[in-house]
Amino acid sequence: MGLSVKSQSGVKNPSKYLGNELEYVKKVLASESWSATGGSWNNALERKFADLFGVKYAVALNSGTSTLHAALEAAGVGPGDEVISPALTVIMDSTATIHANAVPVYADIDPETWTMDPADAAKKITKKTKAIIPVSIYGLPCDMDPIMEIAERHGLAVIEDNAQCMLSKYKGRLAGTIGHMASYSFENTKHISCGEGGMIITNDEQYAEAVRKLGGHGFKNLMAEEGRIRLNQDLFQNPNYKRHDVLGWNYRLSEFNAAIAFAQLERVDELVSLRVKSAELFIDVMAGCDFLIPQKCPEGYTNSYYTLGAIYAGREKIGVSWEDFRKEYIKNGGDGVYGAWSVPYLEPVIETMAFAKRCPWVYSSVDYKKGLCKTAEAVQPKLMQFKTNYRNLELAKAKAEILGETIRKLDKRRHS
Repeated sequence: MGLSVKSQSGVKNPSKYLGNELEYVKKVLASESWSATGGSWNNALERKFADLFGVKYAVALNSGTSTLHAALEAAGVGPGDEVISPALTVIMDSTATIHANAVPVYADIDPETWTMDPADAAKKITKKTKAIIPVSIYGLPCDMDPIMEIAERHGLAVIEDNAQCMLSKYKGRLAGTIGHMASYSFENTKHISCGEGGMIITNDEQYAEAVRKLGGHGFKNLMAEEGRIRLNQDLFQNPNYKRHDVLGWNYRLSEFNAAIAFAQLERVDELVSLRVKSAELFIDVMAGCDFLIPQKCPEGYTNSYYTLGAIYAGREKIGVSWEDFRKEYIKNGGDGVYGAWSVPYLEPVIETMAFAKRCPWVYSSVDYKKGLCKTAEAVQPKLMQFKTNYRNLELAKAKAEILGETIRKLDKRRHS
């Protein structure tokens, strides 16, 4: 049974491939070179991504989790080291740390921006701290200047997790160009999507080469720059040649994924702009509402709005629970509203130390429990995440109007 691509009717989000995606995938098929090892789309994607951010190196891998893991390993993070990440984020920063046999340490968040609180991060520094992962939540960059000052003072690597952030700015600088490395995700919901994929960017040649080797089975001929190797094919095929000098993984991105991501990157400004404008429509209808407060974007920052986050205080203000507000919005024709992820250390795999047997001498003194980061724990259950990846502004406007109607309808309850 074949798959028809003649019509986009009924497609959930056809804007995802209104560019050259299909044409480029056909070229990959015709080339019969589908792996990153022999293809050209990975190289083209890496160069275009590096140029977009004005950095020297970009290394494509198969997911944003792989990029985090490889970046930590490239930074020398290993058994017993500690890595600080925020308490409000997806679990992948923690699992990448654990896969490096290191210890996740959690910094609390700012109550209005929901990004890492640099002051609390500074309190969590110990002699074992090796790296900091500031996460751009919902597209908003962290307060990077104090984080970089902390890192410089203690000799720490900073890996920006920008899985939810694309072309946002912090005090005039592109997020992703401030830390020592930055990690991006091309998962299905992200600004640039190819199903699964990721990218590390950096200006440090040693970091770039290490990430490329770690993601490519540890082949010693791999280099920082895209498409370059240290020896010719004849020597590589010599039976006496020793190929591997690093313990690596197969984190390579297929040429199909790279081609799709490249097509998305060609119109990245359009894709980001659509999300920002969609978010602004929702922010406008929240104006004056005291029980739905959107994420604060400080002066000097820009937010690329992977999603629009808002704190819901309806139970206290109008006697309507989080769940009932969501049901009412959907009943009125709105999209699904998503809850925020649990704080990582309260997820069973972290809280119960299900991974501790792999390095018992590392994790024996670690204790994760409720109350560790009180602001994150207070904010997380109240967060509502509103969709921004609409295929056009007309649809976003219609959904925003439905949200406004829902707010007005439920707000009347406090006066009845």
